[in-house]
Amino acid sequence: MLWLKALHIIFMVTWFAGLFYLPRLFVYHAMAEDQTSRERFKIMERKLYYGIMTPGGVLTIIFGTWLWLGYGITGGWLHAKLALVAVLIAYHLYCGKLLSDFKHDRNRRGHVWYRWFNELPVLLLIGAVLLVVLKPF
Repeated sequence: MLWLKALHIIFMVTWFAGLFYLPRLFVYHAMAEDQTSRERFKIMERKLYYGIMTPGGVLTIIFGTWLWLGYGITGGWLHAKLALVAVLIAYHLYCGKLLSDFKHDRNRRGHVWYRWFNELPVLLLIGAVLLVVLKPF
């Protein structure tokens, strides 16, 4: 089971790296003024989303579910953590929608909005880690 826990953590870190970096790319993309830069950001965003974030998220969920079922973990803290994971999944999917908007040159938001949007996964990570470590209820 320790291998499962290690893999869950490894892929969670991978997923969060993408969740932290993609909105930062959106900040720079929203600020880009020339077509060459905008096209470069489209490539970087697509590769990050489909090559790192999505596999990281899927594998995090697979190994987390395996751990949950293997250990028979229960408790109110777990329900709260799973709620945060559901919000993370929604955030991830919304990033995919924003990626599509940028891909089709339909972005309507400014760089300041993306700077604030980039903070949500930080709060979710703090909440999830505190729940898992402290198991407050």
